[in-house]
Amino acid sequence: MKLVRFGAPGKEKPGVCINNKNYDVSGFITDYNEAFFEEDGLSNLASMLKKYGNDLPEVPAGARIGPPVARPSKIVCIGLNYAKHALETGATPPTEPVIFLKSTTALCGPFDEVIIPKNSVKTDWEVELAVVIGKKASYVKEEEAMRYVAGYALHNDVSEREFQIERGGTWDKGKGCDTFAPIGPWLVTTDEIAHPHQLRLWLTVNGKKMQDSNTNDFIFDIPKVIAYTSQFMTLLPGDIISTGTPAGVAMGLPDKPYLRPGDKMELGIDGLGVSAQTCIAYAAS
Repeated sequence: MKLVRFGAPGKEKPGVCINNKNYDVSGFITDYNEAFFEEDGLSNLASMLKKYGNDLPEVPAGARIGPPVARPSKIVCIGLNYAKHALETGATPPTEPVIFLKSTTALCGPFDEVIIPKNSVKTDWEVELAVVIGKKASYVKEEEAMRYVAGYALHNDVSEREFQIERGGTWDKGKGCDTFAPIGPWLVTTDEIAHPHQLRLWLTVNGKKMQDSNTNDFIFDIPKVIAYTSQFMTLLPGDIISTGTPAGVAMGLPDKPYLRPGDKMELGIDGLGVSAQTCIAYAAS
């Protein structure tokens, strides 16, 4: 299944994408939130689609697409998880997964504008595979970790490198700015992604290919990442783990072509769709 949410920010309704058309399931489902996943919502949704799938209302053309899950309890990110990306940034490949948190207020839709923060000079792009947790996970064994996955989504882990690296402290302050987590268009359930460690992912800026890699370049695979993270924090249904970005970010390029207002990013992952975001300057509201 491909889960989608549509509507104005903060007022999204749940839907499904079937044969490239979006359908409204809000008559049966409240939202794709923690309670939905915790209460076996995916199985219930599948049953509902079998029974009523031909009678669902189509989502109006032009409706905004929001993030495919409601605001989770946390967005956990894995740093330096592609061998070639670690090399381009001059970092030593980690011996254990690098964990940081991305603010849930950064969450936005896959086609929403990305706001370059006030005083930013080094806003960067990062195409990533996001894993959505389907049930509560604590001290998970690596060999059992994939049982906790509800599905996968496309994520642009937008990052402000000066805030992240040059302002002291942890990486979080360069990762959690508003609109820095465009996710979607879909949450794709695990039955549709047979080989998550063999997915091409790519990103362009203004039509120029900047990232083009494959999840087979992971340093730590998905079971390792889930099991490892669950040793330090309980993962709740609907939580997101973003698994790192491949080589090709602005920070790793000789000319450091950081994002500016008007720049357009487009990105995609095999089976998970394509998203696009245009950068705009911060403006006080």
